[in-house]
Amino acid sequence: MSTTPAQAGWRFKAPSVIPGFGLTLGFSLAYLTLIILIPLAGLLWRSASLGWADFWAIATDERTVKALEVSFGTAIVAALVNVVFGTIVAWILVRYRFPGRRIVDAMVDLPFALPTAVAGIALTTLYAPNGWIGQLLMPLGIKVAYTPLGIVIALIFIGLPFVVRTVQPIIEEIDKEVEEAAATLGANRWQTISRVLLPGLAPAIVTGFALAFARGVGEYGSVIFIAGNLPYVSEIAPLLIVIRLEEYDYAAATAIASIMLGLSFAMLLVINLIQSWSRKRYG
Repeated sequence: MSTTPAQAGWRFKAPSVIPGFGLTLGFSLAYLTLIILIPLAGLLWRSASLGWADFWAIATDERTVKALEVSFGTAIVAALVNVVFGTIVAWILVRYRFPGRRIVDAMVDLPFALPTAVAGIALTTLYAPNGWIGQLLMPLGIKVAYTPLGIVIALIFIGLPFVVRTVQPIIEEIDKEVEEAAATLGANRWQTISRVLLPGLAPAIVTGFALAFARGVGEYGSVIFIAGNLPYVSEIAPLLIVIRLEEYDYAAATAIASIMLGLSFAMLLVINLIQSWSRKRYG
């Protein structure tokens, strides 16, 4: 008696809409090589041509160190601020219905569409000593424009959408019954937030922080207008790279860029490890 393939235990793999693994992997590697790996390899190769002594001299130069401190320090502070307020904004947009909600939701994406130079000019106009907001802060002894504080403000502006749009879909998946169950079991609001909501939101919050931080470190257009670009005070590393290029000091420019690349990669690696741990811990 003949048997069908199914009766014989044969298993047929259903055809996939997407091409096979070999083709997709090859295309992905080719794309990454052309767009990312080759430019990065050229950057590292140009920096390596300096020699260790010259590279170290550029890396330890006081102006370079200060510029890197300003870039990474302000990016971290702005990303932390965005984590707090971006999560709150995402929560409000998901859990509450109020007049103008769709307008507020659309305004969150405004930094994506607005040219960064326009954002920098607008922020400078507002926070300059004679600006609408700046003139109110000056009597209090708070100077925003042309200081690192102004850079933080600009990075908060351009980084907020990354946190909101990363956390918002996760909040939408949280069932309100979970909060009601926690309240029924005697949990207060803080316990509900810290023990019920935040563990589930932690991976998305870490991802939003990483995206906001990465955008802030390399930001140029919205910062140069409000920063004042004072060496050793409010000069960012991307601007210092441009200055070195304008001086035809390509070696120094690539060296600073390589340092930024290494520091950014190290910090993002740590963030990804934390994100992976949080997913295993609270997933």
